[in-house]
Amino acid sequence: MSERVIAPKSRGFLFVDSHPGGCARLVDDMWRAVPAPSPAVADRDGDGPVALVIGSSAGYGLAATIAGLARAGVRGIGVCFEKGPGRRTATAGWYRTAATARLARRHGHDMVFLNGDAFGDAMKDQVAEVLAERFGGRLDHLVYSVAAPRRTDPDTGVVHASVLKPIGAPYTTKTLVFDEDGAPGVRDVTTAPAEGDDIERTVAVMGGADWERWISHLSGRSLLADGFTTAALSYIGSPLNAAIYRQGTIGAAKAHLEATARALDERLAKSVGGRAVTSVNGAAVTQSSTAVPGIALYVGLLRGVLGDAMVTPVGQLADLWDRLTGVRPLDLDTEGRVRLDAWELDPAVQEAVAERWSAVTGDTLTELADLDWFTDEVRRLYGFSVPGVDYGATVETDVPWPAPTA
Repeated sequence: MSERVIAPKSRGFLFVDSHPGGCARLVDDMWRAVPAPSPAVADRDGDGPVALVIGSSAGYGLAATIAGLARAGVRGIGVCFEKGPGRRTATAGWYRTAATARLARRHGHDMVFLNGDAFGDAMKDQVAEVLAERFGGRLDHLVYSVAAPRRTDPDTGVVHASVLKPIGAPYTTKTLVFDEDGAPGVRDVTTAPAEGDDIERTVAVMGGADWERWISHLSGRSLLADGFTTAALSYIGSPLNAAIYRQGTIGAAKAHLEATARALDERLAKSVGGRAVTSVNGAAVTQSSTAVPGIALYVGLLRGVLGDAMVTPVGQLADLWDRLTGVRPLDLDTEGRVRLDAWELDPAVQEAVAERWSAVTGDTLTELADLDWFTDEVRRLYGFSVPGVDYGATVETDVPWPAPTA
């Protein structure tokens, strides 16, 4: 047993420990926030479609896992890469996965969670074996939600590292900062443009290569069910951050992801009558998004405009599952993408955010951006600031990885 009181200690947006109780309560809250399934789905009694979520422990991947279980009644496999407890607590994703597994069991869903490098072929082999032995050799849906700083190419052994850089010229933007006392402020930050093979390396990590490799690997084992659907989660974002995001190195990777979707869609239509799409989600506070210059400030201003009208990740993913499972039509834009970001990119919303962006300074920041919400959202990524949790009480940190039930 390893019980102790866990206080939040951070370096910027990164926390050195996570709170198991807060992470578990957060997962519970997300589950309860998912719209109830239709009676037909609720009556499946644990025999729902088989799904694989790659990147299941954080951000939109976590939302995809919880919404898939609670809304679409899926069973299957979640893949993530988390660190267990030791000198420090486990990562927040470790605790969130343990909590998700408990809820899945409680609601009668057979969900296996595998911890390891999703980019490696060893994990692909392990998933294929579980699908064959436990789920009848059939996969109905695959959601791909991987955000990682680096990837080892399984064929060459070369390690590619992604970068967050503009293309062609330096980029200067406003960004949200906090001083040593935690007081918020606004300052300009300049990012140098991509050079050398920055774009190619970022595409190798964040583009569609690994997604395509997963599909090829599982298809080669004859594991894709008739009508199989797959979605890779993506983001376009506002014109206010386009230079560092959609028009930058990450944008090049997203363009490659979308091109991969179109190629996979054609291939799957011929082989199993299936579909492949990218899903463009709306803005959210995630461990990945806070690393992008200017995004934290933008999201705080967006929340200041929309308030509770912001659509949560789990709400968006419930919508996506409805489309993947045929509850709603799988409508696409002209680029072949599912759009779940209309609420964010509504012209009136973007105009209001742009006005605040132009006016925001250190003096006006707390008036124009919802910083209380933003800082609480960052803390909730690590299990802190979750309502209903007693942070003065001791909590068990040595939580085991969820073992698959028989």
